[in-house]
Amino acid sequence: MVDIKLINKVSDELKKHHVTIATAESCTGGLLAHSLTNISGSSEYFDYGVISYSNKAKKQLLGVPEQLLKNYGAVSKEVAAAMAKAIQQRAQVNYGLATTGIAGPTGGSKDKPVGLVYIAISTKDTVIVKQFLFSGDRLTNKESTCTAALELLLNILSHKKG
Repeated sequence: MVDIKLINKVSDELKKHHVTIATAESCTGGLLAHSLTNISGSSEYFDYGVISYSNKAKKQLLGVPEQLLKNYGAVSKEVAAAMAKAIQQRAQVNYGLATTGIAGPTGGSKDKPVGLVYIAISTKDTVIVKQFLFSGDRLTNKESTCTAALELLLNILSHKKG
């Protein structure tokens, strides 16, 4: 379960700065959007979320280039960045927040083990991508990814001027 105190802090910061957000999720399967909308008044800042679990969905719903998926794979900093930028631009929001990774227990490899996750946040000016390696079971990895995404967003919002 994602910490409600963290969700409340993120909600407060989004409202305080009068900014909006949309999500593009793969490995979290909607848990991030669910968490962001668990607060009354979330319609002030949350626009919409896309669950782009398959490569086909990443291409069709977000316009992630086929070449990025072929060259780097769905679980990569390049694809996370493309997902975040796409959702931010398509929703016309201040922040696009994207997750892609391997929740497990299957799907991992030597190069991309179970628990490998990329989280990206896009604004009109920049894209920040962070890599994580979680070591829990499937649900724990999904929750850890959501928590890390919210903490990253909170860190950015807390340092925002105005």
